[in-house]
Amino acid sequence: MNDNFKLPETCTNMAEVRIGVDQTDRELMELLDRRFGYMRAAARIKTDRNVVRDEARKAEVIENARADAERRGLPAEELKRIWDDLVETSIAYELVEWDRIRT
Repeated sequence: MNDNFKLPETCTNMAEVRIGVDQTDRELMELLDRRFGYMRAAARIKTDRNVVRDEARKAEVIENARADAERRGLPAEELKRIWDDLVETSIAYELVEWDRIRT
């Protein structure tokens, strides 16, 4: 972590804000790496390629993110769209992994 990292409420200039944004982006990437690790695990565990796409689960994940964003006072509909992209990308990744493991 950058020694100059400050939480948003303690930032006093744009250099501190930019350091915080960059640090947060790195942390988000670490979390995405873990999330995609779960996609690799799902690809390994699921024995039927046809169950990789689960529309009910997709809807649940996206709604959970939208509701969480709303509770936090964040732009819920915009984040819902980002989560839809994230879930679709995750499904595509899991399908590639499913095929890779079995070929």
